[in-house]
Amino acid sequence: MIEVNFDGLVGPTHNYAGLSVGNLASMHHGQQTSNPRAAALEGLEKMALLCRLGLTQAILPPHERPHLESLRRIGFTGSPKTILERAATEAPHLLASFSSASPMWTANAGTMAPGYDTLDGRAHFTPANLASKLHRSIEAPQTLHAFRTIFPDSALFEHHPALPTSEALGDEGAANHTRLAPQHGAPGIHLFVYGQARGKTPSEPLRFPARQTLEASQSVARLNQLPSERSVFACQSAQAINAGVFHNDVICVGNEDLLFFHEACFENEKAAIAELQAKWNALKASKPLRLRRVTAAEIPLEDAVRSYLFNSQLVTLPSGKLALIAPGECATTPSVKNYLDRWLAEKKDLAEVHYPSLRQSMANGGGPACLRFRVVLTEKQRANCHPGVFLDLKKIDALKGCVEKHYRERLVFADLADENLWKESCEALEALTQILGLGSFYAFQRS
Repeated sequence: MIEVNFDGLVGPTHNYAGLSVGNLASMHHGQQTSNPRAAALEGLEKMALLCRLGLTQAILPPHERPHLESLRRIGFTGSPKTILERAATEAPHLLASFSSASPMWTANAGTMAPGYDTLDGRAHFTPANLASKLHRSIEAPQTLHAFRTIFPDSALFEHHPALPTSEALGDEGAANHTRLAPQHGAPGIHLFVYGQARGKTPSEPLRFPARQTLEASQSVARLNQLPSERSVFACQSAQAINAGVFHNDVICVGNEDLLFFHEACFENEKAAIAELQAKWNALKASKPLRLRRVTAAEIPLEDAVRSYLFNSQLVTLPSGKLALIAPGECATTPSVKNYLDRWLAEKKDLAEVHYPSLRQSMANGGGPACLRFRVVLTEKQRANCHPGVFLDLKKIDALKGCVEKHYRERLVFADLADENLWKESCEALEALTQILGLGSFYAFQRS
């Protein structure tokens, strides 16, 4: 089995509208000028880095934005020009929501479970409803369409609709989910982390809303046919949420048999780790579970959030060693850089650390791990996927050329009302589908 990183390509409407309350970077950079071209090129260069490291890299296409159908649903009618201009005048905050390029952060696309773990032996996919934020709550239908297009064989793949769009069932996808296993091609344990649960009061008042619910995590586990002995549900600490840890992948990352996390990660760390360890032991795995716990003395919580250390991609190289794909901000945060240097000096498991520049995404609160959705596939499943979405350096160069041709270098809020931006976006998406061999992928949205 192999792990495939499905990165989201940044869309042409990438902008800073400050829509994500609780995400400190998004809130801080609201209303600033963005560079969609640079954002997409930075993302593609990160994909190229993983290709050069010998990993399997694929892509999820951007969603259509601005999303005219959503604007029509709230009463804006007429031509695209009329709809956009009226929305900008009468409901600018809604226009911003329905123009967001947030599907680029595919860690929120959904939750998948490989056949090694599921009751029916198929790979299961459940798109996230992203109910906590309006601009993200419209993503699930197109995400489901993408999953069904890329993973079409019902004998190998099972696709579930997103959970009902309700705050009580708020699901943020794989950003709050980690699969741990001795290796990708072995049975594993699924760690679900939630921020709120019915009838349970946080240990301290929440400054920012908790997005993932226990009920949503349990529902996804049921849909994906994960037995109870393969699932652990742990509560995120209120301290972390208040510090800007809006998703668990801002404070915790796992890969195969290693869980790398900050001491402020869990509300009841002792209980969470004990359950995780017990269920790991029940696997009779060929390797022990490794827990790498970072203390506040080593890296203050504020530094962890500012640098997005735990939003790094932790990946297994063809050599079997680990590599960390860390935000460039980790290299300029002394406590984080010193910690990573010490980890490398141990010369045990971590072999390489790479610091790609993702400034455009980071300014909106998304690091390397936000930009990728992890999928574990057998050789047969890989052979039955849509081939066009798998990348090599030549295809990445073609995508870069498309971005250079169709994406703007500068975008401010007023540009969202520009019909030309919508036209340019449509042209860019059509060109991208040609490169990826997706044909009329977007036709269902404009019918």
